[in-house]
Parts: sequence; structure tokens; C-alpha cells
Amino acid sequence: MFDAVLVANRGEIAVRVIRTLRRLGVRAITVYGPGDAAARHVREADAAVEVPSYLDVDAVVAAAVRAGARAVHPGYGFLSENAAFAAAVARAGLVFVGPPAGVIELMGDKIRAKETVAAYGVPVVPGGGAAGMTDAELADIAREIGFPVLIKPSAGGGGKGMRLVHDGALLADEIAAARRQAKGAFGDDTLLIERWIDRPRHIEIQVLADTHGTVVHLGERECSLQRRHQKIIEEAPSALLDADTRAAMGAAAVRAARACGYVGAGTIEFIVPSEDPGSFYFMEMNTRLQVEHPVTELVTRVDLVESQLRIAAGAAIGKSDVSMHGHAVEARIYAEDPDRGFLPTGGRVLTVCEPELDGVRVDSGLREGGEVGSSYDPMLAKVIAYGDDRATAISRLRAALAQTRVLGVTTNLGFLYRLLGDSAVLAGDLDTGLVEARTDELTGHPAPPEVAVAAALAARAERVPADGWADPFAAQTGWRVGGPAWDTHVLRIGPGEPIEVRVRDGEVSVDGGPAVSASVSAVPGGLSVAYDGLTRRFDYAAESSGVRWLAYGPDTWRVSEVDTVRAEAAGGAAHTGALTSPMPGTVTVVKAAVGDRVARGQTVVVVEAMKMEHALTAPFAGVVAELGAVVGASVAMDQTLAVVEPDAAANEAEAGGTDGEAAGR
Repeated sequence: MFDAVLVANRGEIAVRVIRTLRRLGVRAITVYGPGDAAARHVREADAAVEVPSYLDVDAVVAAAVRAGARAVHPGYGFLSENAAFAAAVARAGLVFVGPPAGVIELMGDKIRAKETVAAYGVPVVPGGGAAGMTDAELADIAREIGFPVLIKPSAGGGGKGMRLVHDGALLADEIAAARRQAKGAFGDDTLLIERWIDRPRHIEIQVLADTHGTVVHLGERECSLQRRHQKIIEEAPSALLDADTRAAMGAAAVRAARACGYVGAGTIEFIVPSEDPGSFYFMEMNTRLQVEHPVTELVTRVDLVESQLRIAAGAAIGKSDVSMHGHAVEARIYAEDPDRGFLPTGGRVLTVCEPELDGVRVDSGLREGGEVGSSYDPMLAKVIAYGDDRATAISRLRAALAQTRVLGVTTNLGFLYRLLGDSAVLAGDLDTGLVEARTDELTGHPAPPEVAVAAALAARAERVPADGWADPFAAQTGWRVGGPAWDTHVLRIGPGEPIEVRVRDGEVSVDGGPAVSASVSAVPGGLSVAYDGLTRRFDYAAESSGVRWLAYGPDTWRVSEVDTVRAEAAGGAAHTGALTSPMPGTVTVVKAAVGDRVARGQTVVVVEAMKMEHALTAPFAGVVAELGAVVGASVAMDQTLAVVEPDAAANEAEAGGTDGEAAGR
């Protein structure tokens, strides 16, 4: 075994790899990029080296050499599937904890990968594509195999750049968009067109291969619960497969690994028709550890990171039969706001509370006081639960999510909790479109009135000294000669509409409703709020700006005071055509210039953050009057990037044309 290993990553995966290194008595070294000097993975490592970027191959390799590492573990993301990085590690005399560079390059090209495994009898999805193909040639392939089709970057991964196309009329635009994303993300705009499988399930097989010729599989993981091609819930084993299908898929995965001469831990991903699981098709191979690897670890009792390290050190796998016991389910916690279309979020972490329950594991990169920005992936942590059966595992995971707290950053915790309670999910009737179909039902849940009451009472209490006499004329409590007056708070919970809460001694009124009894008292880590005969305990934290965070059960709410004067002014400006960024991020495309005429719905600027693109479109026909967006520039949430002035004649003509068409019919 190596005496020192550099973890070339950050966040929860770096922390998780360090955990195994510590258990094995191996010195853990890591790197840190901009803004990460105080990150959790840096604090938990034995040594850390600053690098300009996690993607800087030369800097990361130099850091490993400087710190005395004998091997480099890439985690996932960043350089984990970069063949040039694996080759550079080897040239430096170090061991890359993963497959050879040539294998990464081969399997990273989806077109060559399909051809390679197909030659070994692994079934592949009908489709085609090759380097140098024109958009027209790709369109011909799509029409030949029939719609709907899926457009995929050949060099890509993680769902980035994938486009599902149902209508041939949209094909040209979707191919162009996929090329742009593929070029920007992977430096290669080669695309692949595949037949879309109706109600597909995403099932993958974990494999291990050593340098002595042994290849084994460790069963499957069901990864069908996805949003925008990104996995959010994974489990092992799959509720769909029977023993024969599991064995057939496992054997196909082993053949695929042998086809490319694989070494280390890898994953063979299959697409499986819901109605015919025996007809499975190879999609791609991930030549690294997967985000969802913990569910396999829990059901097989195999530490995959330890296996990676031992294989890289030259050890044999040792056994060829790995069985699964029980069931495990994982949920990914993201910095995103489900009630605002899952836009990326950020901020300073005020409170972190991880569940401590039997059968529950947490892989996290969070720490109190840490900053969550827009430069890195939005995944913050994973909560994984194990049980003797699927129902037990899901029940434990929901309980764990309800006890997980991240105050200071809006996350998808409540969404995950509700998704795991969906009837189809509980029944195991999954497909990759289920989450999108259920999104409206799982989002937009209003906060109970106690949230606004708790925020208003906390604000009032913080203005009153905890002990001692206060001058009633100086305190902003609503005190008046002759008796107490109402202290009014206008609050906004998340992206919702303002709520007026009036408070006076011992009672409150919400949105003009009747006055009811209410009180608040501090408890460890939170507030106890009594409201109209009901008492609830909220976890609570406040920012210096006055923004307050409250959590109860699986839900967390961001509550801010509304400046009514500025709100009225903003309401008047809302009709001027100002295009503001809905999230902190980077401008990737500017599709207009000052003076250009634009149609209603036409894209003017594209902003990207945390792997998500968001197009800012013209709210009406008009002329671009102002343009502050520059490609590559970082922008803040709500920053104005462009202003469109309405063209009255064009908008009247548009409205008239619509009416005329309706009348003609």
C-alpha cells in the first residue's frame, strides 16, 4: 500500500476518500483552488497544496510531487476522466488510481466505446455519429432511426449537453446548442445521435478489474430518478431486475470491461426499457468512481476506494463472487431552489446538522462558516440509508433527510423528502422521466404561517434587551402612551409573495387576520414558537443582513424583510424590459447588440452556473437599449444584463395578427 496519496478533488468526495486513507493509515494530501483554503477537505487532510485550478494538470501533478505523494486519487469530476492527466501522473513517476490513460481516452469517446463493446457482444442503442460529421449528416441519422432521439456529446458525461428531441423541426437548433455546450465543456463538439427508449430506466453495473486479469461485477444500481439528466436518487439493487437479468447484465458489464483492458473501479451504464428489462443496451462507461458508489458499498460491504487503492498498488482482487445483502438508497443534496425552477443558489453556511441514525451514512463536504459559490458543482452532500429491504431503506432515508439541516443556503432537501414519498417511487415503478412529471406536485408548497410568525417574533425579540429595563421611547417595539401598538413586519419567504405580520405583546396578526396568541423563546439551536395553541420547535439562524433561516421537518425557509418603498419602485421598473440574472454565474453567450431589434421570447443573453444554462429572453418585441453582459464575465443574482425597450407598433401588430388568425379560423 502507498504511504501517501494526493486526492485531486474537493468537497464531499475528497472528504470521503480521505476517510478511507485515514483508516488504512495512509497520509492524505489534497489540493485546494480559489476560495477553498478553509474548505472541509483541506482541514481534514494531513497536507494541502494550493493550485490555480482543480483543472490545472501541471499544477496538480507538481503538488503531488512536492508533497511526497506516491499516488494520485482523482475522485470524480474535474480531472478524473482526463487521459492527459493520467498520463502526466505516470510520467511524474506516480501511480494514477484509475485505469491507464489509453483506456480513459477510448471509453471517453462514446462512439468508439460503443464500437469497442459491441465487438464483444454487448448490446448497444441504435444510432450513430462520428468526428467531422456535419449537422446535416447528424440530422439524417436522426431521421433514419426515427424520433424521438437523444443528442449526446461524444466526449461528455454527467448529462451535460444532452438534448431530447421529439420534433424534427427543432432538430437543427438542438444540434447547434448541443455542439456549443459540448465544445465549451469538453473542448470537443463531436455529437452522437441515439434512439430514445420510451420510459427508460437507467441501471448501471459496478465492476472491479485488477492487473492480474480478474474482472468482477458487484451488482447493479438503479439511477432512474433524474432531473435534466442528472441523477438525484440512486439505489441498490434495482427493484426491476430479476436474478436472470441481473446475471446477464453483470456478464455484459464484465465483457465491456475486458473489451477495453480495464483496470480499477469502473461503471458500465445501461439503458433498460421499463416494459422489457431483458432488452438492455450499453450507454457508456465511466472510468472512475461514481457519485452513487456508497449504495454499492453498503449492500456488498466492499470499500470501493480501498479496492481502487489496492488494485493500483498491484494487489489481486482476491474473490470473484460478490453478493448483495439488503437495500441501500442515496439522496444528493444540491445547492438549488426547487421553487425557482431549481436555479443554483449559494451563500455562507450558518448551520450544518447531519443525522445520526442507525443505518444512515452521510458523505459531506459542508462545514459551518463555509461559502457555497457558483464556481463549483452544486452537490453539497449525500445522505445514504441501508435497510434489510427497500421499504426500510427508504423510510430511514426520509427520516434522515428530515433531520438534516443546512441553514444559510437554499437546498433541495424538502424536494427529496417528498419525492421519496411519491407512490410510484415507493412502488419501484420508475423511469427517467418520472421526476420531471412530478415536479409541479413536489414544489411550490407554501410555508405554514408559523414560519412568518417565528421570523417576526424573533426580529422583535432581538430588539429588546434580554434583561434590564429599556426606555420604551427608544425601543422599536410598538409601545405607545396608553398601551401597546402593532409592530409591523413585511416578510418574504423564499420567492413567495410578501406577508404582513403585525406583532404586539403576546399576540400576532397575519395578513390582516384576527389577532391570536403567540410567543417565542430561545432553545438550543433554535426557537420554540407558540402560535394559536400550537407549539413548534424551529431550527434557526440569522445573517448579519437580517435574513433569517428557519427549518422544521424536511423544509428550510429563507425569510427576508421587504423594504416596501423599494419594492414599489421595483414593481414599476418590472415593466421596462430589464433582463436580470436569476442566479450568480458566468455569461456564456450574448446574442444581441445595442440597437438590435428582438422578438418576444428571443434569447438575448445566456448565463451558466453549476452546469446549468439559463437563457434571458426578451419579454416583448422591442429594441435592445442597454447591454451590460460580456462573455466570460461573472455576474451576481438579480444583476441587470440588458434592457429591452418595447416597440409599440411591433407588439400591436403581433397582438392584432394573433386576433386576426383566430378570427380567420
